[in-house]
Amino acid sequence: MKNFLAAGNTGVNIGEEFLLQPNKSIGQSPLFSTLGSFISTLLKNIYALAGVLLFILLIFGGVSIILGAGGNDPKKASQGSKAITWALIGFLIVFASYWIVQIISFITGIKILNTNL
Repeated sequence: MKNFLAAGNTGVNIGEEFLLQPNKSIGQSPLFSTLGSFISTLLKNIYALAGVLLFILLIFGGVSIILGAGGNDPKKASQGSKAITWALIGFLIVFASYWIVQIISFITGIKILNTNL
């Protein structure tokens, strides 16, 4: 095992690390061996990103409603209400897509959201 810490042996033979050999990639092995593992990882990240966007839009909508009500600006309050409505609709779509993927996975027996990473 190579030790890359400062206190250990830090000598690395760059020529050996990046030497092109048959059936061997440069550096680490490829992260995604199949298209399925790439899509599986992509879906997990999309679900996480959707959750973060939901949180941000809910905060934005709530602040807009509060500022609109406090500043007597019904247009801003309406904008905040629409932001919250569309954020929840988007969340329901993402939530439904997750369960559709789970149902397809159960029916076909293919583990769509399970990777070996």
